Amino acid sequence: MNKKQLGEIISRAESLCDQRGVRFTSLRKRVFTLLCTSDKPLSAYEILDLLRASTTNPAPPTVYRALDFLLQQRLAHKLESRHAFVGCSHPEHPHSSQFLICGDCGDVNEIDNSELIKNLASTEKKTGFKTRRSVVEFLGTCAECLNK
Repeated sequence: MNKKQLGEIISRAESLCDQRGVRFTSLRKRVFTLLCTSDKPLSAYEILDLLRASTTNPAPPTVYRALDFLLQQRLAHKLESRHAFVGCSHPEHPHSSQFLICGDCGDVNEIDNSELIKNLASTEKKTGFKTRRSVVEFLGTCAECLNK
């Protein structure tokens, strides 16, 4: 991602926070930027280590509060299988994302497959199950690793 793209993503996040009436503090913005510029999902402690380079004595609760905010505002997603976080590629609208996670190189791609969500909703309705939060992660091997 180049600086222009990053600037647009951050600007969009700031605008969304303004519209929602929530504060996009400098720490929240820094954590969001780290997630968006990382080439891999980041754990809370990896974020903490990266913050130490630019922040005096960042504490784990501070990072977790920033991550909770980003999750609540749909600016980030938690990858349950990795206990790690990624920036959201399209936070403007509510969505249930699915992730393709390569077990070889660690690459993660967010997809938005509406047919899959419809099938899950149909199953939920048939079984009477009420979903609180949907997490769909496909673990496998990406095309690049398959071609090696």
